[in-house]
Amino acid sequence: MQRAAPRSATLDAPLFRRRLITWYRTHARELPWRNVSDPYRTWLSEVMLQQTRVAAVVEHYNAFLRRFPTILALALAPEAEVLAMWSGLGYYRRARMLHKAAQFLTKERGGVLPSTSAELRTLPGIGEYTSAAIASIAFGESIAVVDGNVERVLLRLTGRPEQKNAVGRAFVQKQASALVPNRRKGERTNSAGGHNQAMMELGATICLPRAPLCLQCPVYGMCKTRGEHLTLPRAAQLSRPAAYLLSLRKRGTLTEVLLQLRADDSSLMPSMYELPPLPQDAVQGREPLLRLRHAITSTNYYVQVYAASGPQDRGLRRSVPASKSDLHWVLTRRLGSLPLTGLARKVLQRLDVMKVELPKLPAAKTIA
Repeated sequence: MQRAAPRSATLDAPLFRRRLITWYRTHARELPWRNVSDPYRTWLSEVMLQQTRVAAVVEHYNAFLRRFPTILALALAPEAEVLAMWSGLGYYRRARMLHKAAQFLTKERGGVLPSTSAELRTLPGIGEYTSAAIASIAFGESIAVVDGNVERVLLRLTGRPEQKNAVGRAFVQKQASALVPNRRKGERTNSAGGHNQAMMELGATICLPRAPLCLQCPVYGMCKTRGEHLTLPRAAQLSRPAAYLLSLRKRGTLTEVLLQLRADDSSLMPSMYELPPLPQDAVQGREPLLRLRHAITSTNYYVQVYAASGPQDRGLRRSVPASKSDLHWVLTRRLGSLPLTGLARKVLQRLDVMKVELPKLPAAKTIA
């Protein structure tokens, strides 16, 4: 018999907002997409932050803007170049949709983003969450932004267990909407945008999924849970083995690496370059050059990378099932400009075939 969800008292919205925004102004992390006036930068950050860690996004965000500083620059770039700049962030459909939306905006709207969530929803790749985030943060629209962090904060505040259905989503949305302040946007003021960013920041830095920092929470006294809330069991991660070939050759003083180009109609990472996959029976009895784990959505891949053991060892190269037309020798100095899969980039950097760009982490403010 399922236990009924506890009733939740209505939050004192004005008091909650005051405590939250006071905390946020003092303790928010310094991130490059905050306090910017260009809606394009807000849009880019929100797309990059979907299912990706902040530390990884900072590095790619700055590099992406250096290459594509405006919507027009992004629209005019070839898709392969956009994917190359996105490489390492994963979920490459985000980059393709961002590119398509930039082309649409350039052609149909003079390169200007719509200012309302309803209009933003009409663009490729922009859904309910992203449209609300852009509309409130960039344009001050009074609309709630609900991501996983905000949902967790609201469930704990109201003492409600997680409920992954329409009723649960409606409850969270109603609570979030009740807390958003009315539109008030000026040169240094954005009530709705600041509130939404503060909610997300609270969930990301204080109201953590495990071991939340309750004693540092600005709204601790208003919280019904004060700790971890009841959540549904998560689906178990799948585990799969994967083997890849690392084949290098010299061309004068230059070095080339053999890569495979995924088909345009591949269901996963189309038109991306990867190391040639090897069948498991081709690597029996061989010692891998590198072992690593790589997660894609709900699957953990236990990857082993193999290289020929000498000039006479042609067995591995012959075992590659891909057709010759899909295999390409690429100069290692060009790897940074190619749309590589995240796994290929990780392997090539680990084996010193590709240069590693060290990320610059955002500054964190300590809580007194």
